[in-house]
Formats: sequence, structure tokens, C-alpha cells
Amino acid sequence: MKRLLRVLSVACIAAAPMLLPATAAAQFAKPEDAVKYRQSALTVMSNHFGRIAPVVRGQQPYDPAQVKADVAIVAMMSKLPWSAFGPGTEGGGAKPAVWSDNARFKQGQERLHGDIDKLVAAADTGDLAQVRTAYGAAAASCKACHDNFRNR
Repeated sequence: MKRLLRVLSVACIAAAPMLLPATAAAQFAKPEDAVKYRQSALTVMSNHFGRIAPVVRGQQPYDPAQVKADVAIVAMMSKLPWSAFGPGTEGGGAKPAVWSDNARFKQGQERLHGDIDKLVAAADTGDLAQVRTAYGAAAASCKACHDNFRNR
């Protein structure tokens, strides 16, 4: 019985992040709320991603625990903004291509998630060389999306 409860608890915890986007979509009373939500999530993600940059460039000492913590926040936040790009939520710096070429936009999300998963795995090793390589790939995913789908 204890084992069953433990398995169910772990399953619920593991499934919780998958429910966040659906929950988020339901909470936008106005398009501006969706814009603020996605911008906030991406800002937090960018902040923690940016903290890793000077480390992988050799400008700051490597603290594996801090990098791992920042990567964990990046991974969590990377799951949140996408539900806020629904129909009728145009604007906020997003190019119209987000909605007109949504399949390509979703491919970019999938690429980002894959690259962030690799960054998480690299951070878990504690090996700076692996973190550096995975960080570069994730940064390239971010840049590709910004180039294609973000107004500057």
C-alpha cells in the first residue's frame, strides 16, 4: 500500500508540469494578460540563462551547483510561455509569423525543449565542457526563435 501511494505521488508530481500550460491558457481574461504572462516567463528564463553565459565564456568561475540551479529554472520556465501564444493574443513584440506560421513556431519550441533537456543533463554531470556545448545549442535555439518570431 505504501509503495502504491509512493508511485501515485511520484506520478502526480511528474505530471504536474504538463498541466501548467493548460491551466495557464484558461486564466487569460484578456489578450494583454497572455502577453504579460508570456513576457514574464520569458524574462525569468532569459535572466537565469544569462547568468550562465559568463561562466561558459570563462569570465566567471564555474560553480556547478549554481549553474545547475539556474538551468533548472530555465527548464521549468521554458515550459510556461507557449500557451500564451494562442489565437487572439497577437502583439507584445511577437511577429505575426507566430500565428501565420504556427507549425514552424511549434518546431522551434520543440527544438528549444530538446536543447534545454540536453543542458539539464550536462549540468547534472558537473562537467563544464558539456555545459558549454549544451549551452551553445540552447542559445542557438533561442536566437533562431528571436530571429524568426520576435520584433526588435
